[in-house]
Amino acid sequence: MTELVAIAALLLAFVNGANDNMKGVATLYGSGALSYGRALALASVATGLGGLASLALSERLVHAFSAKGLVPDALLSEGMLASVALAATVSVLVATRVGLPVSTTHALLGALLGAGAVAAGSALDLGVLGGSFVLPLLLSPLVAVAAALIIARGGRRFARRMGLHSDSCVCLEVGTSSTGFAMAAADGAVVPSVPTSGAHLCDDRQRGLPGISARRVVSGVHLSSAGLVCFARGLNDTPKILGLVMGASAMGAVTGALAISAAMVLGGVAAARRVTRTIAHDITPMRPETGLAGNLATATLVLGASRLGMPVSTTHVSVGSILGIGAEGASLRGPTVRRIAAAWVGTLPVAAALGAAFAWWLA
Repeated sequence: MTELVAIAALLLAFVNGANDNMKGVATLYGSGALSYGRALALASVATGLGGLASLALSERLVHAFSAKGLVPDALLSEGMLASVALAATVSVLVATRVGLPVSTTHALLGALLGAGAVAAGSALDLGVLGGSFVLPLLLSPLVAVAAALIIARGGRRFARRMGLHSDSCVCLEVGTSSTGFAMAAADGAVVPSVPTSGAHLCDDRQRGLPGISARRVVSGVHLSSAGLVCFARGLNDTPKILGLVMGASAMGAVTGALAISAAMVLGGVAAARRVTRTIAHDITPMRPETGLAGNLATATLVLGASRLGMPVSTTHVSVGSILGIGAEGASLRGPTVRRIAAAWVGTLPVAAALGAAFAWWLA
């Protein structure tokens, strides 16, 4: 049975990678900043590094998803943990096949409830789920929508106030004032300036002084933020699956984290395209600056939650952030949003039913 837990956990990591790996870089692909192949390469490296970092930073999540506390230790079995992994795997696999981004965290939670109910009956401690699981999972997508909307709107207002647009070039020049920043300067002083004639001016030199393209700055920060989101996803999701493995003593912490991270990367490489298309193109049109706003909101929330041991859904946070930037631009595509919402609502009860079925079968 220990081997079954290990195999089921690795299968779950594989389908998790297929459904989740590209969520951090979907804004890069959707805005045209990177091709699918390059975005996939960035996601794979950053996710793998996040999975390895979880060994040092996410111990509380490992414990939370080992089912300890939810089910009395005397009733906690390898069969139950295998049931949880198998149920979550099937739930996420079905969603991935139809191109819908769903939460592995919700699938695991539902599977824990279903399998735990069969294993422990009335001894199942639902109180453990209150503040530790339910509250973070319910609030995180709402916070993500609000955070992305605020960041996108604030960035738009800042750019308008400063006279910045995608072709602007922030340069240093010698003069009496700076037009874009409206800063007074004495004759001969070096001041920042924002020419509005095109980004090609950044290739010129004003008396040997350089210019910085606004487009390049946004692209660079967007790229970095996407890598950070993928790192945060690996950091947050790896320990959830590792908790099942370690709960059954199927692998050690280091071996388990390495195996799970590798399976996640392979899943993303093999089967992430359908879900990526949904997130990158079907929810809302994206530009580099709006994608950056979404990624900043996602990375901040997921990294903070991982550090605090809060099991938020990376899917709900990242997609919530994209919903936020779409809401800010009044450009959400209703049919896609409704399909995703239906999948989110159905994930937990479907996983719970599957968890109970597998637990009954393996008992």
